[in-house]
Amino acid sequence: MSMLSEFKAFAMRGNVIDLAVGVVIGGAFGKIVTSLVDQIIMPPIGWLTGGIDFSELKWVLRPADSTNPAHKIAEVAIQYGAFINTLIQFIIIAFAIFMVIKGINRLSRKQEEAPAAPPADVALLTEIRDLLKNRQP
Repeated sequence: MSMLSEFKAFAMRGNVIDLAVGVVIGGAFGKIVTSLVDQIIMPPIGWLTGGIDFSELKWVLRPADSTNPAHKIAEVAIQYGAFINTLIQFIIIAFAIFMVIKGINRLSRKQEEAPAAPPADVALLTEIRDLLKNRQP
Protein backbone atom coordinates (compact mmCIF):
# COMPACT_ATOMS: atom_id res chain seq x y z
CA MET A 1 0.00 0.00 0.00
CA SER A 2 1.53 3.30 -1.05
CA MET A 3 1.86 6.24 1.30
CA LEU A 4 -0.61 8.25 -0.78
CA SER A 5 -3.29 5.57 -0.59
CA GLU A 6 -2.68 5.17 3.17
CA PHE A 7 -3.08 8.91 3.65
CA LYS A 8 -6.27 8.90 1.57
CA ALA A 9 -7.70 6.06 3.67
CA PHE A 10 -6.76 7.94 6.86
CA ALA A 11 -8.18 11.27 5.71
CA MET A 12 -11.44 9.79 4.48
CA ARG A 13 -12.33 8.04 7.72
CA GLY A 14 -15.43 9.46 9.34
CA ASN A 15 -13.72 10.50 12.58
CA VAL A 16 -11.19 12.71 10.79
CA ILE A 17 -13.90 14.46 8.78
CA ASP A 18 -16.02 14.95 11.91
CA LEU A 19 -13.02 16.36 13.76
CA ALA A 20 -12.27 18.79 10.93
CA VAL A 21 -15.87 20.01 10.89
CA GLY A 22 -15.77 20.39 14.68
CA VAL A 23 -12.58 22.46 14.54
CA VAL A 24 -14.02 24.79 11.88
CA ILE A 25 -17.30 25.24 13.77
CA GLY A 26 -15.38 25.69 17.03
CA GLY A 27 -13.25 28.43 15.48
CA ALA A 28 -16.34 30.24 14.25
CA PHE A 29 -18.01 29.81 17.64
CA GLY A 30 -14.90 31.26 19.29
CA LYS A 31 -15.14 34.36 17.10
CA ILE A 32 -18.81 34.76 18.01
CA VAL A 33 -18.02 34.51 21.72
CA THR A 34 -15.12 36.96 21.37
CA SER A 35 -17.44 39.45 19.70
CA LEU A 36 -20.12 38.84 22.35
CA VAL A 37 -17.67 39.53 25.17
CA ASP A 38 -15.83 42.47 23.57
CA GLN A 39 -18.82 44.32 22.09
CA ILE A 40 -21.81 43.33 24.23
CA ILE A 41 -20.80 42.13 27.70
CA MET A 42 -17.73 44.21 28.54
CA PRO A 43 -19.06 47.70 27.58
CA PRO A 44 -21.89 47.62 30.16
CA ILE A 45 -19.51 46.20 32.76
CA GLY A 46 -17.07 49.01 31.96
CA TRP A 47 -19.89 51.54 32.19
CA LEU A 48 -20.97 50.15 35.58
CA THR A 49 -17.38 50.35 36.82
CA GLY A 50 -16.97 53.99 35.82
CA GLY A 51 -16.06 53.77 32.13
CA ILE A 52 -13.19 51.30 32.47
CA ASP A 53 -12.22 49.58 29.23
CA PHE A 54 -10.95 46.21 30.42
CA SER A 55 -9.06 45.49 27.21
CA GLU A 56 -6.86 48.54 27.87
CA LEU A 57 -6.01 47.69 31.49
CA LYS A 58 -2.32 46.95 31.93
CA TRP A 59 0.51 47.18 34.39
CA VAL A 60 3.41 48.97 32.73
CA LEU A 61 6.78 47.53 33.75
CA ARG A 62 8.82 49.79 31.48
CA PRO A 63 7.30 52.66 29.51
CA ALA A 64 8.11 53.14 25.85
CA ASP A 65 10.98 55.47 25.04
CA SER A 66 11.09 57.07 21.62
CA THR A 67 13.38 60.00 22.44
CA ASN A 68 16.28 58.41 20.56
CA PRO A 69 15.10 57.48 17.03
CA ALA A 70 18.01 55.06 16.59
CA HIS A 71 17.13 53.06 19.72
CA LYS A 72 13.37 53.04 20.19
CA ILE A 73 12.31 51.06 23.24
CA ALA A 74 8.92 49.39 23.18
CA GLU A 75 6.63 49.39 26.18
CA VAL A 76 6.80 46.35 28.43
CA ALA A 77 3.49 45.73 30.17
CA ILE A 78 1.38 43.00 31.70
CA GLN A 79 -2.02 43.29 30.01
CA TYR A 80 -4.31 41.89 32.66
CA GLY A 81 -7.40 43.52 31.10
CA ALA A 82 -7.05 41.37 27.98
CA PHE A 83 -6.66 38.38 30.30
CA ILE A 84 -9.94 39.28 32.05
CA ASN A 85 -11.70 39.41 28.65
CA THR A 86 -10.21 36.04 27.66
CA LEU A 87 -11.25 34.54 31.00
CA ILE A 88 -14.84 35.69 30.49
CA GLN A 89 -14.79 34.26 26.95
CA PHE A 90 -13.56 30.93 28.32
CA ILE A 91 -16.33 30.83 30.93
CA ILE A 92 -18.98 31.51 28.25
CA ILE A 93 -17.57 28.84 25.91
CA ALA A 94 -17.27 26.31 28.74
CA PHE A 95 -20.87 26.98 29.79
CA ALA A 96 -22.13 26.64 26.21
CA ILE A 97 -20.27 23.33 25.76
CA PHE A 98 -21.60 22.15 29.14
CA MET A 99 -25.17 22.89 28.01
CA VAL A 100 -24.65 21.05 24.70
CA ILE A 101 -23.17 17.99 26.43
CA LYS A 102 -25.96 18.08 29.02
CA GLY A 103 -28.56 18.06 26.22
CA ILE A 104 -26.82 15.20 24.42
CA ASN A 105 -26.65 13.20 27.65
CA ARG A 106 -30.34 13.82 28.29
CA LEU A 107 -31.23 12.56 24.81
CA SER A 108 -29.04 9.47 25.15
CA ARG A 109 -30.56 8.67 28.57
CA LYS A 110 -34.07 8.83 27.10
CA GLN A 111 -33.06 6.39 24.41
CA GLU A 112 -31.49 4.06 27.00
CA GLU A 113 -34.52 4.24 29.30
CA ALA A 114 -36.92 2.96 26.65
CA PRO A 115 -36.98 -0.81 27.15
CA ALA A 116 -36.29 -2.76 24.04
CA ALA A 117 -39.00 -5.17 22.92
CA PRO A 118 -38.01 -8.78 23.57
CA PRO A 119 -37.22 -10.95 20.58
CA ALA A 120 -40.16 -12.82 19.03
CA ASP A 121 -39.11 -16.22 20.40
CA VAL A 122 -38.80 -14.88 23.94
CA ALA A 123 -42.20 -13.17 23.68
CA LEU A 124 -43.74 -16.45 22.43
CA LEU A 125 -42.20 -18.45 25.27
CA THR A 126 -43.41 -15.87 27.81
CA GLU A 127 -46.92 -16.10 26.40
CA ILE A 128 -46.85 -19.91 26.59
CA ARG A 129 -45.60 -19.75 30.18
CA ASP A 130 -48.39 -17.35 31.17
CA LEU A 131 -51.01 -19.59 29.49
CA LEU A 132 -49.70 -22.62 31.36
CA LYS A 133 -49.83 -20.74 34.68
CA ASN A 134 -53.47 -19.74 34.12
CA ARG A 135 -54.57 -23.24 33.11
CA GLN A 136 -56.79 -24.99 35.64
CA PRO A 137 -55.77 -28.59 36.57
